[in-house]
Amino acid sequence: MEQEFYRGLAQRVRGMAEKADPFTRRRLLDLAKRYDSRGGQPSASGSTERPLPTPRTTPPVSSFSGPGEA
Repeated sequence: MEQEFYRGLAQRVRGMAEKADPFTRRRLLDLAKRYDSRGGQPSASGSTERPLPTPRTTPPVSSFSGPGEA
């Protein structure tokens, strides 16, 4: 079901790209490729998902190191 949704989005985006200026066309076609990859079709660019960041082992350093002024 979700695959059909993304395939449909890819087709609609490609339709819009046909009527767009060259800059917008390129961006829309890139978007359609991403939708295709989510829809189960292989993409030439490979995986579009980013890996999760590594968990922190220490808390972030606070910018306030001492007692505050009133």
